[in-house]
Amino acid sequence: MAMIEKLTRKDFMSDQEVRWCPGCGDYSILAAMQLLLADLGVERHNTVFISGIGCAARFPYYMNTYGMHSIHGRAPAIATGLAIARPDLDVWVIGGDGDMLSIGANHLLHALRRNINLVIVMFNNQIYGLTKGQYSPTSELGKITKSSPFGSADQPFNPISLALGAEATFVARTHDMDRSHMQYVLNRAHQHKGASFVEIYQNCNVFNDGAFESLTGKENRQDKLLMLRDKEPIRFGQDARYGIGLDQDGCLRIIDTDLEGTEKILTHNEYQADPSLAFALSRLGASETEPRPMGIFRDIEREDYGAAMTAQHEAAQKKNGHGDLNKLFRSQATWQV
Repeated sequence: MAMIEKLTRKDFMSDQEVRWCPGCGDYSILAAMQLLLADLGVERHNTVFISGIGCAARFPYYMNTYGMHSIHGRAPAIATGLAIARPDLDVWVIGGDGDMLSIGANHLLHALRRNINLVIVMFNNQIYGLTKGQYSPTSELGKITKSSPFGSADQPFNPISLALGAEATFVARTHDMDRSHMQYVLNRAHQHKGASFVEIYQNCNVFNDGAFESLTGKENRQDKLLMLRDKEPIRFGQDARYGIGLDQDGCLRIIDTDLEGTEKILTHNEYQADPSLAFALSRLGASETEPRPMGIFRDIEREDYGAAMTAQHEAAQKKNGHGDLNKLFRSQATWQV
C-alpha cells in the first residue's frame, strides 16, 4: 500500500499574506486550527471553510483548503447547502459576533435547530472590528463606542445560552490565550456528528483591547475560569476551593468548600439530554464575583438534517421509483381556473 504523506501546519497555510492587525487574537486561532488539522490527518481537498463578512471572515483566505468568503451573515445558510449536497466533506463555518449574531442570527439559529452537520466557530471580541469599533450584539451594557457615545442601551446576547436554546447538539466555549484547550474543543467539535457551535473569546487589541483580560490572564484564570470536565465535580479557584451547587430556588450558587464541604457540589455531564444544567452554567459569569465556564457544555446525539433528508429521498425512491415532476406539480392542493 502507498504511504500517506503526513501533513504539517505549513501544508495548511495558504500563500496569502495574513492581514489582521498585529497582536490580534485571530492569529492564535488560525495557528491552532492549522496545527489541529495537521494532527487529525484530514485531507485538504475534503475540507471547506465558509465565512461571512468581518475580520474573522478572512479565515478561508489563510487556509490551504477549499473555502468561500461569502456574504454578510449568510455563511451558515451557504454551508447548509454544501453540507447536505456533499455529506462527505468537513464543512467549517467561521464568523464573528457581529456577523453571526446580528444580520446572521436567523441563519445561525436554524442551522443549529436543524442539526446541520457543520462546525460553526464564532470569534467573539464583543466589538465590530472591520468597520472600526462600533458596539456589537455581545458588547456589554453601557459600552461606549463610535455608534454608542453615551453607552450601549442594548441587552447583549449570551451566545452559549442562545445555542442551547436553539437545541444545538454540541455547544462549547474556549479562548484565544489557551491553544491547547482551543485544539481540544475544536477537535471534539470536529468529531461530533451534527451542528457544533464553538464560541472563542478573542481579543481585538485595537478597538476592544483587554475585553477578556480579567478572565483569561494567567494570573486570573484559576479564580475566574471554570473549566468544565465531564463526570467531574464543577470546581474552580486556588486548590479548587470553590464549587458550584444549587440554591433553594433552583439557581446555581458558589460553594466555599472550606465552609460547606464538597457534598453539595454538582457534577458536570456534557452528555445529558436535558440542557437545563448546561443552560444554567451558561449564565454564570454575569457578575464579577462569578467564574466564567469554559469547555463543553453539551454533546448529545441526534440525527442530522442531511441524513434525514437523504433517508426520505431513498424511501420515496424505493416506494415510487423515479418521480414524475409533472404529476407532482398537479397533485394535492391544485385547482383549475
